Amino acid sequence: MSDQSQSNRRLHAVVHGRVQGVGFRYAAVHKAQALDLTGWVRNTWDGTVETVAEGPRPALEQFLGWLRRGPTGARVERVEHTWKSATGEYRGFHVTYSP
Repeated sequence: MSDQSQSNRRLHAVVHGRVQGVGFRYAAVHKAQALDLTGWVRNTWDGTVETVAEGPRPALEQFLGWLRRGPTGARVERVEHTWKSATGEYRGFHVTYSP
């Protein structure tokens, strides 16, 4: 493991509220890329948005803050999140459609 991957963390978050049909995923990609994070975001069957992001903890904290607000048109009710060690498995940040 490189020094950079050891200092990176993984954020797993599920965003509840009016978060589908408002451009949430694409706005999240834009925000994550601006913060130089890697990972993915997707809509889920229950109406939430789920994301996994990896990068430096300060950038992930900024991303989490953004998830709590979302883009214009979203109404975020709550964000469930957990922290783990980064795996370094992602290249870039993108929308995914896998379950």
